[in-house]
Amino acid sequence: MTDGEAPTGAWDEGPFRLPNRTALVTGAGRGVGEGIARALAAAGAAVAVNDLHPDRADRVVAEIAAAGGRASAVPFDVTDAEGLAVALERIRETFGGVDILVHNAGIPDGGSTMVRFGDMPSEAWRQQIELNLVATMRLVQAVLPHQVARGWGRIIHISSGASSRGLALGVGAYGAAKAGSEALMRHLGVEYGPVGITANSLALGIMTGLEDSGSGLLQRLVQSVPIRRLGTGADVGAAAVWLSSAAGGFVNSQVIHLNGGTVFGR
Repeated sequence: MTDGEAPTGAWDEGPFRLPNRTALVTGAGRGVGEGIARALAAAGAAVAVNDLHPDRADRVVAEIAAAGGRASAVPFDVTDAEGLAVALERIRETFGGVDILVHNAGIPDGGSTMVRFGDMPSEAWRQQIELNLVATMRLVQAVLPHQVARGWGRIIHISSGASSRGLALGVGAYGAAKAGSEALMRHLGVEYGPVGITANSLALGIMTGLEDSGSGLLQRLVQSVPIRRLGTGADVGAAAVWLSSAAGGFVNSQVIHLNGGTVFGR
């Protein structure tokens, strides 16, 4: 199994099936987002594949279709309110409203500025807030009316261990923004649980996609994880299917740490 693939046959039957559900996965053109999109499609959901780059979204859609799934590309910048509105209209025309929102996009195009907060330019930390908190709020407000009207919905926020642990890596603004979105999920789950909507966060540990520079860093990272491997898109996709399905319907307002045992819990 390669990174991003859903476990073959894992979601073919029973309480993990997602018939007649439409999911929007942001940042789904590669990596973790791709793994989530593939897993949801394998479970039977129609998936709107978002990415900042249209070619990446198109590739994932083509591969989902080749595997027998349903998907459509909706490239847009999640920090762009107008782009979001256009995309949601396209999703409604193609599949109906968004039943499952997975907000995964969280790294600026070109990468993040990793520097001690006192030395971080204001535009860099504002970018993190826009992408990892404001965009979350905007996306949630956009999909809630459909979910409330249908009496069913799933909101999944992809977070990070940086939200609950201080790290000397220059990711303070990123961690703060993720923590803010985790708080939003807790409130959403309480406010909208009575109408059939759950909201949760998946806080990720060290994921694949790191290149080995020959310094031994990659091996040291692997050794820091009790199960001796890094996380994959398929791992996160499996958790997203669970939270979206009937099997995960009692899980609400939680931060679930998905990190192979590298515990970042509060």
